[in-house]
Amino acid sequence: MGIAVIDQWHGIVRALDARGLSELLADDVVFYSPVVHTPQVGRAITTMYLSAAVQVFVNESFKYVREIVGESDAVLEFETEIDGITVNGVDMIKWNDAGQITEFKVMVRPLKAINLIHEKMAAMLRK
Repeated sequence: MGIAVIDQWHGIVRALDARGLSELLADDVVFYSPVVHTPQVGRAITTMYLSAAVQVFVNESFKYVREIVGESDAVLEFETEIDGITVNGVDMIKWNDAGQITEFKVMVRPLKAINLIHEKMAAMLRK
């Protein structure tokens, strides 16, 4: 099951197309942003954040460099370059028995990257 969930996520990222999120995310999914203090709860808001994140993070330099996948959760380490700044981070993903993501947490480093991501995500979410 875990590999299937992660494969679906990779498909969304590769295609730069968030339409598959509606079936991949549980109704009560919780999204933890690296720049928003309060957890975001629900499929609609999580879809909004992840759609914006795919547009901000994923470019020709984006790649997952390490994956640790368990029965009901995974940690995917990524690297990308945005506006000349190297961004390193992890997506921490949990899913339920139905194969739907119940928690998605993004952590980013270094501080310069967090500030850039905050600026870019704010611009995307204002659209």
